Amino acid sequence: MRRFSLWVRDNPVVADSVLAVGLFLLDLTALQSSTQKPVFLVFALLLPLPVVVRRVYPRTAALALFVLSQLSTGLSGALGDHTLHPSSLGLGLALYTLVAYVGRRQGLFYLALLLADGVSTMLVLHQDPTTVVAFTITFYALCWTLAEFTGARHAYDTEVQARLAVADYDRERRAHDAVAAERTRIARELHDVVAHAVSVMIVQADGARYTLRRDPDAAERALGTIAGTGRDALRELRRTVALLRTEHAPDDLPQHGTAGIARVVAMMRDTGLAVDLELSGELDDVPPEVSLGVHRVVQEALTNTLRHAGAHPKAWVTVRRTGDRVHIEVVDTGGVPVHTAITGSGLGLVGMRERIAVLGGVLAAGREPSGRWRVAAELPVYRETP
Repeated sequence: MRRFSLWVRDNPVVADSVLAVGLFLLDLTALQSSTQKPVFLVFALLLPLPVVVRRVYPRTAALALFVLSQLSTGLSGALGDHTLHPSSLGLGLALYTLVAYVGRRQGLFYLALLLADGVSTMLVLHQDPTTVVAFTITFYALCWTLAEFTGARHAYDTEVQARLAVADYDRERRAHDAVAAERTRIARELHDVVAHAVSVMIVQADGARYTLRRDPDAAERALGTIAGTGRDALRELRRTVALLRTEHAPDDLPQHGTAGIARVVAMMRDTGLAVDLELSGELDDVPPEVSLGVHRVVQEALTNTLRHAGAHPKAWVTVRRTGDRVHIEVVDTGGVPVHTAITGSGLGLVGMRERIAVLGGVLAAGREPSGRWRVAAELPVYRETP
């Protein structure tokens, strides 16, 4: 039933056609009183026709009804037939339609025409002025009042639909932003894992190739580092995939903390990068997301050092906690690698900035006057809640 009512609402011509047929049948009840039945029957057929399209073409239908009413009144008066067409009630429907669907200004103009039509009908058909005036005022006032209620309801429905459309758009936009943010987060995690591991493996592979004949033991150590780095990278990738496949985080997530930082530094030292590490403060007593952020910043900064800091690079890593802040500083010798050129994607610093921003911290990176490259970050231990 509801589906049928919605279909009728979306197809107004159907309901208005039924209304026009009703007006025609109402006219037939007055046919016996007419002295000019053929003329009366013709106008009984014509007068309801504009009602069919009153909501599709409200102005045209209203004007056509008025013109047909005037022709019917004039011709009937000329032929001496004083029978009134009951289908003239369609004029009130036209007034209602104009006020409800078009506007009050057009409704006022049409009401003036209808009042003039009522006066002319009263004079031509010699009707009782008191009855005509009372009926006309009451009928048209009722039509106008109903139109006001209908117009208010339509305005309310339109506003509700507009609000729903805005809400739908906002929901879709939020969903799109959430997906984009998640994709960015995943890309950042994969970059941190893969770029670091691959950079270490490339450097070690090149070192093993150079020392394979001259120093087999060094080449063997380099190959061992490559294997270990590959296993660690594979383990990290598996954990990342597990995070994506499950609703809750796995229980075996790594606790980065000081042990994780020390492990990264040890791995970089195995590649031949000289690293000095200084840790201070309660770094193991920070939230996991902050600990992971510290780990990733140190990892990415040292990876960049290995790539770009020259033939014999050295880095100084300082991580300290003071109160509710964690300070990270990674300084290297700067310069351009001589033996190996590893082209980066340029997303390392971007990823670090994004991660630090998400955690509510700040990051600065750049070359110092001495030529050294410095990466410094500051993170709140506990994020501020709004």
